[in-house]
Amino acid sequence: MPNNKRLVVLLFLTTLLLFSSFTLTLSKKSAQNDNTDDENDDEDLSFLEEPDEAATTAHHRADSNLPDPDGDDEDLELDEDDDNDYGDFSPYSQSHLDAEQPPWDVDDKDVVVLKERNFTTVIEDNQYVMVEFYAPWCAHCRELAPEYAAAASELKNYGVVLAKIDATAEQELAHEYDVQGFPSIFFFVDGEHKPYTGHRTKDGIVTWVKKKVGPGVYNISTADEAERVLTSESKVVLAFLDSLVGAESDELAAASKLEDNVNFYQTVVPDVAKLFHINQEAKRPALVLVKREDEKLSYFDGKFVKAAIADFVSTNKLPLVTTFSKETAPLIFESKIKNQLLLFVTKKNSEKFIPVFGEAAKLFKGKLVFVHVDMDNEDAGKPVASFFGIIGKGPKVLAYTGNNDGRKFLYDGEVTVDNIKAFGEDFLEDRLKPFLKSDPVPKTNDGDVKIVVGDNFDDIVLDESKDVLLEIYAPWCGHCQALEPTYNKLAKHLRGIDSIVIAKMDGSTNEHPRIKTDGFPTILFFPAGKKSSDPINVDVDRTVADFYKFLRKHASIPFKLKKPTSTSKTGSGVRDEL
Repeated sequence: MPNNKRLVVLLFLTTLLLFSSFTLTLSKKSAQNDNTDDENDDEDLSFLEEPDEAATTAHHRADSNLPDPDGDDEDLELDEDDDNDYGDFSPYSQSHLDAEQPPWDVDDKDVVVLKERNFTTVIEDNQYVMVEFYAPWCAHCRELAPEYAAAASELKNYGVVLAKIDATAEQELAHEYDVQGFPSIFFFVDGEHKPYTGHRTKDGIVTWVKKKVGPGVYNISTADEAERVLTSESKVVLAFLDSLVGAESDELAAASKLEDNVNFYQTVVPDVAKLFHINQEAKRPALVLVKREDEKLSYFDGKFVKAAIADFVSTNKLPLVTTFSKETAPLIFESKIKNQLLLFVTKKNSEKFIPVFGEAAKLFKGKLVFVHVDMDNEDAGKPVASFFGIIGKGPKVLAYTGNNDGRKFLYDGEVTVDNIKAFGEDFLEDRLKPFLKSDPVPKTNDGDVKIVVGDNFDDIVLDESKDVLLEIYAPWCGHCQALEPTYNKLAKHLRGIDSIVIAKMDGSTNEHPRIKTDGFPTILFFPAGKKSSDPINVDVDRTVADFYKFLRKHASIPFKLKKPTSTSKTGSGVRDEL
């Protein structure tokens, strides 16, 4: 028994010693880590920020290229997000669709000028008021001005006031109404406001407002009225009814409220129906959508209720093929049909391929929107082709899922009805491989900052043996230009660290499945050995020292720069033995 007691005591003491030794080891390691962190905090990094003549020159050059606040950068928010810069590339890179700016000297005698002192009075004294918040430097506001003035002159006869307010001068009002970009247009009814969602044209404004203040459906009782409507409007809906009042008329009126860009009419007169290409003997209610397009007539054959009528008009109001422009863009993007097929073709080849495209469009009515992009058009076609990465003379067909998703798929074969039909069906069935933009791979890539494009992204950024810092920039981005000398200096200091790659990619001309950006510049870090995980967003002050500290903390492969001696060249990176 005594021997057993001695054995138990011995085991206890041994366990205690082992535990004490283990605890001491952990404490030492913890102390070492703490010392390392302290060392990082106390590390003299002043040499990283020493002036560099080349960088200073680059910085001045970058400053000279910053966007001009008095220029034409559209949709500038009052409170800018540094990382969003001036780039709004939705839809179809709309920020590049500004042609020459129209002059401000328009006759807007019927537009009421609002300031803080008269704002409340005008809103309270009028049942219907449309208010445009604008900025004097805004290109879109200049473009809207003559359309807005013409609409004001017509709508004053309907008791509607159109007004404008300089948001840069009346900032408190702009803040009160949460103005985020220019122009911002609101429609007030009895003092309550909501955003204007119609087209920025005279006809678009007038049609939209009439829908809000009028009955929604207008009666036609004579042939002369019918002729006037058919000659003055590009698309109209006519219902041939047994009565101008009652359930069917109510359903038509309710449907009209859901469609801001098409006027609705009704008649009980057979001769009027005939002018709208409705058979006088047709069973009522009958309804037709008339357009000034190749496909002039679309006949409704559904249940005569609000939802079905509105869906019919929304589906059929676009032509078979819509030529993309600033005027047609809202129609395309406001369509309930989000999936699109785009034909990129030069003006010379348009007559040959648009009819083929239109024949294919008939097979996908209600499923796809067909869009023609003129690649010779400087104001719209070329920017859209650039946005999608379409090069060459075409013709090329691109399938696009819309801006909420943003996936695209390229067809580069012979443009025939059968081929487009097969491509469209594969698109709808999600059988296509996404198309991603890429600049050509650089023939040499020996600079301190490595150039990444879509086609070499995997080789450089996803190299598991390297820690990679990647800046995604845009050439026109002022913040990117300002960052350039700092980023170059960081790369110069780290050129001797083989395990670290400092890289950049033009996000306006290159894409990759692993990259999504909300603005420029976006800076991401891809640690070595962890490339299957999401990259780390680099959210630090944009100085060489802060980038360096970030890399020291997050790099999978440890490194450290030695402070250069007075005789050594600034920026030579030397790895310490660790």
